[in-house]
Amino acid sequence: MTSETQAATTEKSEDDGVLIVQAHGDDLPPDYRPSADEEFMNPRQLAYFRRKLLTWKDEILKESEGTLEALKAEPLREPDLTDRAASETDWGIELRTRDRQRKVIAKIDAALRRIDTGDYGWCEMTGEPISLQRLEARPIATMTIDAQERHERDEKISRDE
Repeated sequence: MTSETQAATTEKSEDDGVLIVQAHGDDLPPDYRPSADEEFMNPRQLAYFRRKLLTWKDEILKESEGTLEALKAEPLREPDLTDRAASETDWGIELRTRDRQRKVIAKIDAALRRIDTGDYGWCEMTGEPISLQRLEARPIATMTIDAQERHERDEKISRDE
């Protein structure tokens, strides 16, 4: 089953207001964290990162919906030119943020596909495992820190030439 067709359920705990997104078949406890003591990218770790990615995507989509609703509800009608310019600037920043988040959603979807194909967690340049700490901080990472730094140096050199 692919990540696009795999349904996610959202649950909200009454006591603490914690939002939990769970993929079907995800029986991880809410406090589970991947450990270096486990086999790298075992089914539990993959389920954990799938849940993390789905939660992130859900949050972005909800923020986008809020932005669209606000745009519909608050047309730019300030009579003062300075106020209108400030509002347009604010909306411009908001829309650029949403555009960046749209690109992040594409990267999240790609990471979910990598989970499905068994490539998630492995560096696309070297084939080495990406550290759990890096994946925890940036679950859409496709390279180890060393490979990413080399890639950025090479990119800078080619731009400077």
